[in-house]
Amino acid sequence: MSWPVRTARLSIRRVSPADEEAMWAYRCLEEVSRWGSWRPADREDWRGILRTRLRDLLVIELKGRVVGDVMVKVEDGWAQREVRDQARGVQAELGWALDPAVGGHGYASEAVREVLRVCFEDLQLRRVTANAFAANEASCRLAERVGMRREVYTVADSLHRELGWVDGVGYALLAHEWTANR
Repeated sequence: MSWPVRTARLSIRRVSPADEEAMWAYRCLEEVSRWGSWRPADREDWRGILRTRLRDLLVIELKGRVVGDVMVKVEDGWAQREVRDQARGVQAELGWALDPAVGGHGYASEAVREVLRVCFEDLQLRRVTANAFAANEASCRLAERVGMRREVYTVADSLHRELGWVDGVGYALLAHEWTANR
């Protein structure tokens, strides 16, 4: 892959340690961390989280300013032992966060659509998924807006730090669906 990739308004590239401060500015906000898998306790905790996620994170830039990030975690598909090699590195899980200061302008949709393009066209993946708390309506709408289908609705299977056991949702998109809807 050659980074960055560009859309009409955004630039998307691999995260670097130098992005720590810019990402902290929105990642520490309650409205962003509420639905994420992790909430940084403080700057030092954020540095540790970022170091462990460098491989899987892309940053979204608007006019040179980091305004969001997308996790692209390439994974193996489930397979029986005899065909396991054919399932290595064929799918990815996505996750996303956007600075609320730039929300409402379609940047998240634009960025996630481009990341889906990268997954299917450049990385040649066969399947992309995204999971969320069912109550995270903004993420659910985004997944649907970019063409992902809701495949799973689970009841009280996801433990939220404040809400307790809540429902979860899973979205997916296959390469041939992406191609057909382009």
